[in-house]
Amino acid sequence: MRSDELFKIAQTLLPGGVSSPVRAIKPYPFYTVSGKAGRITTADNDTLIDCCLGYGPLILGHAHEVIKAAIQKQLEDGWLYGTPTEQEILMAQRIIRDQPGVEMVRCVSSGSEATMAAIRLARGYTQKRKILKVEGGFHGAHDSVLIMAGSGATTLGIPDSAGIPEEIAGFTRQVPYNDSEALDQILQKDSDIAAFILEPVMGNIGPILPEENYLKEVRAITKEHDVLLISDEVITGYRLGIGGAAKYYGITPDITTLGKIIGGGLPIGAFGGRRDIMEMIAPAGPVYQAGTFNGNPLSLAAGIATLDYLAANRKEYNRAYERTRAIEESLPSSAGGSFVRIGSIFKYFFRNDTPKNYAEAKESDTISFGSFWKGALSQGVFLPPAQFESNFLSFAHTDEDIESISGVYRSCIP
Repeated sequence: MRSDELFKIAQTLLPGGVSSPVRAIKPYPFYTVSGKAGRITTADNDTLIDCCLGYGPLILGHAHEVIKAAIQKQLEDGWLYGTPTEQEILMAQRIIRDQPGVEMVRCVSSGSEATMAAIRLARGYTQKRKILKVEGGFHGAHDSVLIMAGSGATTLGIPDSAGIPEEIAGFTRQVPYNDSEALDQILQKDSDIAAFILEPVMGNIGPILPEENYLKEVRAITKEHDVLLISDEVITGYRLGIGGAAKYYGITPDITTLGKIIGGGLPIGAFGGRRDIMEMIAPAGPVYQAGTFNGNPLSLAAGIATLDYLAANRKEYNRAYERTRAIEESLPSSAGGSFVRIGSIFKYFFRNDTPKNYAEAKESDTISFGSFWKGALSQGVFLPPAQFESNFLSFAHTDEDIESISGVYRSCIP
């Protein structure tokens, strides 16, 4: 197999043979050579229905003609200047138009950069040192948020990676998702917390959905304790519709982070919020943030084309919702797990009850998931290779694709 040969070479050149840990599929990952619409083709000449979609950015599918045209046009004009461009303004206008509570925007190069800068901004604005996150919430691979999930609401963070000093981890506190009482209790006890950062829908362990009124309670509690609310919509932004989770659930964060879809499949990130907060960012204010590729014109061209297409084709969101519902309805009556979906995001958890937080999600039967995943791949459907990663549909998946995905759930779920 060509992929096996490539992986043997890669192991001598790349740590673990991959550029990101989740790609380290055993015994070896397949290598992709092309993608079109809802499918990818591998180096082994296999064509797979793709429910990973780059872990979320490709809501329009692979190599969409509108996005391709925008990229090609920008390539003719150049792809890096180190100067302001009109695309920065156009992107900011769209985000401000669509995203509740966003009055100013800074474009960066990844979702991780967006959350890292948002946390720095919150600390600079409030003059407080600590942040609070949800157990199991993923906000990128930087020191402040790469903290292992704890068992109690007041558990101090433990580094989830070598190289992170415990002193840094100690500035990050944690609470369970869907537990507004625990949130209130920790904020009552600790007045040095600058911000609460959370995924409104937990995407990197799920999806796990907020219980009724949870997000509105979070917004009320953080306001009461003068703590900034950072809504990490790197996954949910433009995935749950125009306006993302904030509009979907009717909340207005202080700071919002975005990524993935707003780049049309190219690297991008952005953060935005209230004007008085955002004006703390340099050069307007004392909180430093900079980057050579901030506002990269190629990523912005792809992203603007994507957002314009989504705004003009809003009915596609309803179609995607119906398709995840169809997949759920394909489950055999004997299935003992729980199927969770929201919009075009879905997942089958190998546990009896729907998880409401990280601890419950971790009770899932990962061995059964592994067997299911291999069965799906053998039938030509590529799902993210972990129980704790969300699956995605694109607007480009066909009725035939959906029937094939549904067939996998009918035949591979025990």
